[in-house]
Amino acid sequence: MFGINQAIYDAINHGIIEFIVALIKHDPESIWRKGVKGRTMFSHAVVLRQEKIFSLVYGLGIKKNVIARRHDIFHNNILHLAGKLSPSSQLDRVSGAALQMQRELQWFKEVESMVQAKYKEEFNEYHKTPIHVFIEEHTELVKQGESWMKSTAASCMVVATLIAALMFTTVFTLPGGTKSETGIPVFIKRKAFMVFIASDALSLFSSSTSVLMFLGILTSRYAAEDFLKSLPTKLIIGLSSLFFSIVSMMVAFGSAIFVVLCHGLSWISFPIIALACIPITFFALLQFPLLVEIVTCTYGRSIFDKPTKRPY
Repeated sequence: MFGINQAIYDAINHGIIEFIVALIKHDPESIWRKGVKGRTMFSHAVVLRQEKIFSLVYGLGIKKNVIARRHDIFHNNILHLAGKLSPSSQLDRVSGAALQMQRELQWFKEVESMVQAKYKEEFNEYHKTPIHVFIEEHTELVKQGESWMKSTAASCMVVATLIAALMFTTVFTLPGGTKSETGIPVFIKRKAFMVFIASDALSLFSSSTSVLMFLGILTSRYAAEDFLKSLPTKLIIGLSSLFFSIVSMMVAFGSAIFVVLCHGLSWISFPIIALACIPITFFALLQFPLLVEIVTCTYGRSIFDKPTKRPY
């Protein structure tokens, strides 16, 4: 008996879903089998954060509700177990403490959605409700997430502020200057000049938006639930706006160079414009993967695969 329970635990711990599916097919009653701590295979899946194995519970029909009511020897229901901190091996799969906290919240919310209301306020052996367990277990991760968010926002905010200041002052130092009689820009009829004006304005507006988003992150209250949607959304908008402002700034720079050197030295503007793409490339390589990961974690497909048909 102990050997079977250990085999089930090891399979769940290593995410071997094929073994669990085969076991349930061979012995449907195995879903009720309890280990040393009185936990079923789905309770183990929650504790060990194996979302693919846990998702099998959605194929059980009404049995899912019975499983959600089971308790271990410490009188923890399945939501208490979801409130426990994820194993470090699972946390390390997500980059950044803020996204790790987000993943923990996604787990807690998912399990919370399948339990009845009374179990959300149920006390375990240590007289703690599931939300109390979650807050207590994740106190340090919240602090780390706050530090990660603030350091990221502060660094990016410096860049966004510099771009906003630069784009604002550029309006008063137009390439080619203005006509002394009328004050109209000398190159106002050139298409490249209009590109310069438009890209300068876009860069200013987007960098200002980025500054406001990062400021919102720095002044956030940093409650645990803020890591689920609020903070990641602000970071997504901030990073996207910053990236757009950098691109717009480089376009403004390139068009200004082209306007100034359009007579006789236009050939030299092309390699200069090409070199202007280097900062954009560096920023994309350094920050774009992070942006993609945040968007995927926040608005992408759920980590829980709810099968449309029973897989066993």
